[in-house]
Amino acid sequence: MSELLLPPEHRYAKIIKERLNEDGSELSVLNLGPTHPATHGIFQNILLMDGEKILEAEPTIGYIHRAFEKIAENRPFYQITPLTDRMNYCSSPINNMGWWMTVEKLLGIEVPKRAQYLRVIVMELARITDHIICNGILGVDTGAYTGFLYVFQFREKIYEIYEEICGARLTTNMGRIGGFERDWSPEVFKKLDKFLEEFPPVWQEFQNLFERNRIFLDRTVNVGGITAEKAMAYGFTGPNLRAAGVDYDVRVAQPYSSYEDFDFIVPVGKSGDTYDRFCVRNAEVWESLSIIRQALEKMPPGNEYHAEVPDYYLPPKEDVYTSMESLIYHFKIVMGEVPVPVAEIYHPVEGGNGELGFYLVTDGSRTPYRLHFRRPCFIYYQAFPEMIKGAMLSDAIIILSSLNVIAGELDA
Repeated sequence: MSELLLPPEHRYAKIIKERLNEDGSELSVLNLGPTHPATHGIFQNILLMDGEKILEAEPTIGYIHRAFEKIAENRPFYQITPLTDRMNYCSSPINNMGWWMTVEKLLGIEVPKRAQYLRVIVMELARITDHIICNGILGVDTGAYTGFLYVFQFREKIYEIYEEICGARLTTNMGRIGGFERDWSPEVFKKLDKFLEEFPPVWQEFQNLFERNRIFLDRTVNVGGITAEKAMAYGFTGPNLRAAGVDYDVRVAQPYSSYEDFDFIVPVGKSGDTYDRFCVRNAEVWESLSIIRQALEKMPPGNEYHAEVPDYYLPPKEDVYTSMESLIYHFKIVMGEVPVPVAEIYHPVEGGNGELGFYLVTDGSRTPYRLHFRRPCFIYYQAFPEMIKGAMLSDAIIILSSLNVIAGELDA
């Protein structure tokens, strides 16, 4: 973008003019995004450049803002799940389960232990897919395509498990108030066992490919670092905060869905740089695999997959056609004739990118009075201009990649 395209009152135009008057050097303005393939999403950064060095950055967001929170105010509770799918679509089931748990908290519903364990399994699978994508793409951005192509096949294996559970792959719309819409088939567990057997050695090879790779180390160590104090001031959570040395994890700090039943380590880094973010996500994949194995081992006997709450749980469609009681419950739920408490609640879960929170205000009607999504990408993206200041243009790409900014979650 030429200086001539900037309005004269724009601060970059003033900086360029002042710098030119001082020492005769020539600064330039570069428009990075909103459709640049390396930004991994539709957002724009206007960069003030001194050669390859970034002096200033001015981000613009909202290119795919879809007004999800306002739409949710006009939807019944069970129709809001598809909106959550389309935030961080790399780990949709976590968004789905977080929303159902928020509604269950509102209604005071106790989910059976077996259904909670099933939720834990699917949420940890979603975390693995999220980290596969983030770290695989980070490798691509540093010039190594092989690792990404090698591990990406296992994202497809997880999507096949999703498909067996709910019939969908990317935007899953999985679960219901009180649990799941159906029990998991034997094929789900068969595919899960196969994944747990085949994926670990592949993930170990992926780590070996990068973690001591000289080119990768040169590109990521001491690049895009942030201190723990500054990360907390910006509101960081998740892997990006833990990479800075703060061991905050919602699953430990505020356990939900029986996470307190499982033993796992919260990986932390030290410098908060791109390399630490990469390593923390690598380590979290191993912890997710461990949690899934524990959940399978501790799985309560029986076939309970939802709570007995007929006022809120849609009956099976075949029963609606043959049973008057099921037809009545179906009608009351769909038409919003079941009373909902007047309340104000907040429920967080540990999403792929950090604390994903749902702030829900109800007035007793069939739709939320107010619903706010605490989207971790929206929170920590505000630090990006500061993190890339003084860096090279090529560094800005991998810093953005290591933060794992998902445009759908950023804008919502």
